[in-house]
Order: sequence, then structure tokens, then C-alpha cells
Amino acid sequence: MNTPIHLRSGGTSLVVAVDGGRLPRILHWGPDLGALGDDALADLQRAALPAIGDSAVTYPQPVPVLPQLAEGWLGRPGLVGDTGGRRWAPKFRDAEHEVADTDDGPVLRTTALDPEYGLAAEFEIQVLAASGLVRQRAAIRNDTAEPYRIDSLELALPVPPEASEILDLTGRWALERVPQRRPFHVGEWARASRGGKPGLEHTLLVVAGEAGFGFREGMVWGTHLAWSGNQVLAAERVPADTRHLTAGEVLLPSEVVLGQGESYRSPWQYGSWGVGLDDLAARFHRHLRSRPQHPSSPRPVVLNTWEAVYFHHDLDTLTALAERGAQAGAERFVLDDGWFLGRRDDTSSLGDWTVDPDVWPAGLEPLVTRVRELGMDFGLWFEPEMVNLDSDLAREHPEWIFDGGHGPGLPSRHQHVLDLGHPGAYAYLFERMSDLIGTLGIAYIKWDHNRYLLDAGHTPDGRPGVRRQVEQAYRLMAELKAAHPGLEIESCASGGGRVDLGVLEFADRVWPSDCNDPHERLEIQRWTGLLVPPEMQGTHIGAEESHTTHRTHPLDYRAEKALWGHLGVEVNLLTADDETRAALARWIAFHKEHRALLHSGEVVHADLADAAFRLEGVVADDRGEALYAFSVVERPSTWPPGRIRLPGLDDERDYTVEAVHPGSAPAAGVVLPPWQRDGVTLPGRVLRLVGIEAPSLDVDRSVLLRVVRAPEM
Repeated sequence: MNTPIHLRSGGTSLVVAVDGGRLPRILHWGPDLGALGDDALADLQRAALPAIGDSAVTYPQPVPVLPQLAEGWLGRPGLVGDTGGRRWAPKFRDAEHEVADTDDGPVLRTTALDPEYGLAAEFEIQVLAASGLVRQRAAIRNDTAEPYRIDSLELALPVPPEASEILDLTGRWALERVPQRRPFHVGEWARASRGGKPGLEHTLLVVAGEAGFGFREGMVWGTHLAWSGNQVLAAERVPADTRHLTAGEVLLPSEVVLGQGESYRSPWQYGSWGVGLDDLAARFHRHLRSRPQHPSSPRPVVLNTWEAVYFHHDLDTLTALAERGAQAGAERFVLDDGWFLGRRDDTSSLGDWTVDPDVWPAGLEPLVTRVRELGMDFGLWFEPEMVNLDSDLAREHPEWIFDGGHGPGLPSRHQHVLDLGHPGAYAYLFERMSDLIGTLGIAYIKWDHNRYLLDAGHTPDGRPGVRRQVEQAYRLMAELKAAHPGLEIESCASGGGRVDLGVLEFADRVWPSDCNDPHERLEIQRWTGLLVPPEMQGTHIGAEESHTTHRTHPLDYRAEKALWGHLGVEVNLLTADDETRAALARWIAFHKEHRALLHSGEVVHADLADAAFRLEGVVADDRGEALYAFSVVERPSTWPPGRIRLPGLDDERDYTVEAVHPGSAPAAGVVLPPWQRDGVTLPGRVLRLVGIEAPSLDVDRSVLLRVVRAPEM
């Protein structure tokens, strides 16, 4: 028996069995086990193996990262493929393994063969040094003259028996990231996305954990696929009580057919574990922050024009809006939909990426010049992958529109999908976008994507083009950024429809939702934060009456919920009164004062007993300071709220806690807890275990708590 391989980095241990010429089998994934010698590793493997009777099929086994039917696996298959009904039950063996130390962390590389089928496989399993995340991917190569069609390739990460509960997310437009939980019963729970992008209902992750796990307690393990197209995440428990999490791309019929010598490589599957969801999320945040392309400059406060003017563009109005934005403290002005040829509403002109001379007779240059004079940079909205049938582009190149064999299909927001698999379509987009970026000095693109790829047939043959579309979108983003150093891109897809680690290799932030209602945004941002750190989430202060829910909220609540990400403003500053603009400016100034903390610290959430309350915050890496928000989201059955405990601080240090009010002070006559009048100083351990009396608030109201480490005496 070959000695198992132990990959250690970032507080994570991954112990992998590599004996018998078999594919890698993970024996342990989770907390660091410390330095283990060969004898201990060999004993660990023996201790993990079950007693087997007359049939290995019915007994639990450490499952290979690519489960195979031919090895007795009766659950979700790792590889599904065939050649005309043959070569459908692969068995990779004769595996060879090599460990390499890289700057990103140790990696196990495995090659294996199925000589009867003429297939070869390569695997990479890595523990990332900066975060302790595990990631893995595989490649399949066809070495025969007969084409080999791949229908699916899913990799597996095992979880232990104590993982008895599953968490995933669902949603819809303007209500993304809604959590749902269930017992980890025998069987499989699969969440698939088939619309050419992850989608508004996308789960981000599938998490398995100890019963009742929360943000601060309970061991959890979760998986994510770094891919912006069709995909499936699944949790499976078989009758032998093996449990694992799988992830893979969902391939359309004959989307991947390998000729001789050709390969298919899967997207990266990521795995994170932790003591509570905060710990799991922190690994993703550390990973994103450790990359060389992660935004390093302060995230500029955005003024976005959409909810202020919609399609009603003119130079005087938008110049005045920019001036009001600069007075409030905005640092980036983003001109949204409506600037291009013939675009008066959303029924026409998508794809005609030329500045409309009727609306902008002197071009966009006068607006851009004024924006820069005001000290802001300039951003522009595009929806590059989409087209209206009523557009010059569609009339000139109908063959560039996806067609599954029944015409362009159902419209969505009056639009269809431009097939970037056509070289001409790709070249057109790059030329038009690059010319505008260069001519106007655009610093930022809001990149939208409002229609699913329901009928993504490449013309003229009608073959599926979803996978190619995703690759080309990545390529377009990468080439635009290479041609224009410093360009930033936001991934927006009807809100949060394209949020994943694949697009975040190229995008600098995501738009979690088209809903700016703070009641909904609290939850949307909380659960998007399982993957995405605050500085990469666009969080905007919207109108007093939400455009999506028609609820009304005071400015202080709207601003506080937008404080926690990459702050933006969509309030119509042209109609806002002086008092509103002054309060808005105070909130923006407060954000700027604290964004170094907000955009680098550890995100924490308290596990409160009453679902009517929320407490979340950001704690500095050195535990020297923190900001928290306590919110009431529904009427509780008991009153007053009682004590709240503050997570994440240093147990051994003293902290001063005070309530802060960047916008408006509490109204006269409001009953405050005694500590809130003058603040309080307590050890971190006391704040974590005992806490402080919560402020008494109405529904959809919050208070900010600033916590600073007290000087040592």
C-alpha cells in the first residue's frame, strides 16, 4: 500500500489515498492535522477503511475524486460519455501521482489511463496557501480515431458522517440568494442551472454540515463551481453512508465531442470548510483578496444614473446630476442604459453600440469632460452578449443570433442572444467597445446580461453554443482589460444572475440584485457574502420608495445597508431636498472614513435566537476595531430584544463600544439602553459571551456600533 499524500496549507489538511494504481481518494478534508509521518499516514488510511464482506459494492469506500461505475460506485457517475453507445463505462487505472510545491500551495497531479477505451485522464488537486481552499479539476483525452462524446464530468469532495444537514440557496429576480435547508437524507439533492449562466436562482454553493450549524458554530463543508455557464452542484448520500459534494458543467447534446488527441478540461471545483459559515466564507474572501488582480485601490463611490433618469438622457440633466453627485462625495459616474443609437426604451437598438447623435449631438465627450472636472472617473453600461431584433445589428447580421432550429426563440426583455462564437460578432463587439473605452477614457463597464440562453444554437448548423459563449465572454473581458490597463468590469445579469469565481477572474465586482430595497438587500448581501467579499459587491442607496418592491424606507436605513459593500448612489439627486443631500453626503463621508476596514476585514454574523433580529459586522484583521449593525427585520413575539453578543473580537483585549449615527441622530424621546448614552468598555470575551443590551428599534431600522480596542494601561 502506497503511503497517502498529505497536502497542508492555509490551515487545511487534505489526506489523499494513492495506492493500487487507483484515482485519488480523499480520506480527510478539513482542519489541519499537523505534521504526520509516513507511518501515521498509513495508519490513518487503515483506520479509515471499513470491514468488507462478500461485496465491496455494498460497503462504504473512500470515493475517488472521479467516481466510476466500473469500480462499484452506484451513485452519481463521475464521467458520462460514449462512442455510439460503446465506451460508456470507463475505468481509469495505472494512476501515477506527483506532488509539487507552488507559490499558490501544494498540488497533487495524477495521470491515469483506460487502455481498453483509449482514454487518458489528468487530475489536479490543490490546497491554496492563502486561504486553505481546496480546488480540483480534471481533463479527459481521447487517444483513438473514434470520436468520444462527453455528456458530463463531475468531481467529488467527500464529507464526514457528522454532515447531516444541507444548505443551498434559491431565488428569483430582485430576490436572489434565499436560503433553504434540509436533512442530508439518503439520495441526491442536485441544483442545476441550464440557462447559459448560473442564474438568479443559482445556489452559489451547496453546503453540508452538522445539524443546526450557523454562522459561528457547527462544522460545515461547501462546494462551488468556478464557471459562468450551465452547471450542477449536488450533495449525495448513498445507502452505505458515504456522503459527498459534487460539481460539474452541464453539457448540452454533443457540445463536447473529442476527436483523436483532443481533450476536455473541467472548470475548477472549489471546496471550503469551516467552524460555521463565517469561517467557510472567510476562505473564499481570503482567496479572492490574495489574487494579484484583486482591486487594491479604495473602491470609488459610484453614482449610477439608472434609477434617477432611466432612458431619459440629455446633457444638461446628466451634467446637473453629476454635479450633485460630486457635491455628495461620489467618485465614479456611471451612465446606464439609453446612450446608444435609437435607444429610447428597452424594445429596440440593443447591439447598436454607437453614441446616439440625436441625444448626444456633440457625443459623450462634453459629459465625460465635466465628470472629470468634478473629480470623478467615468463608467458606461453595455450589454455586449445581447441584441434586439429591432436593431441595425440584427438586420445586418441575423446569422449572428442564436437559433436552436425554430428561429431566435422567445424574447426576454425584448431581446435575444448574440452568438460570440461567430468571429465576426466577436470582432464587432471588441472593436466598438474598445474604441469607446479608448476614446472616452472609460474606467468602468457595467456589463449586463438579461436573457437566458434558451435556444443557443450556433448557425448555420444549430449545434449548441453555450459553452463556447461563456469562453468567448471571458475572452472578451480579458482582451478589453489587456488593451485598456486599469479598466474595471462589473458582472451584472438582471442583478445577481452571474456571480461565480469564473467571472470573477475577469470582473472586479458583482451586482448582487436589481433590488435596492434595504429590507431585501440585507439578506441578499448576507448570503452572496458566502462567496463574495464586501468590496466586490455593488451596494447602492436607492430611492425612498423601492422601484422593485414599492416599500418605503428612511435614508438612514437605506444608507446603512449599502454601507457594507462597494457603495453607490441611485437616489435622484436632482429632486432630493437639501436635507436629504446633506445626510447622504454624511453617509458617504462615513463610508470613506471606514472603507479600509469594510473592504479588508473579516465579515462576521451573530447567531441570534430570534429570527426577527440581525447582527453582522466587519472586524479588522488585527482585531483592533470593528463595525457592527444591529437590525430589526420583523416584529418579534417578545420585547425588548434583550442582549446581543459581538463576535470576532480578541478575547484578551478591552474594547470601547459606542453607537454611531452618520446620518441623523436618534429622535428626541427615544428610549436608549443605559450603555448607549456614553458607551461602554468591556473585554472582548465579555462582549462575545455576555454581550450588551440591544437598542429597541422599530421594524426595518438599525443602529451602527463602532468598536475600538481600548489603549493598554
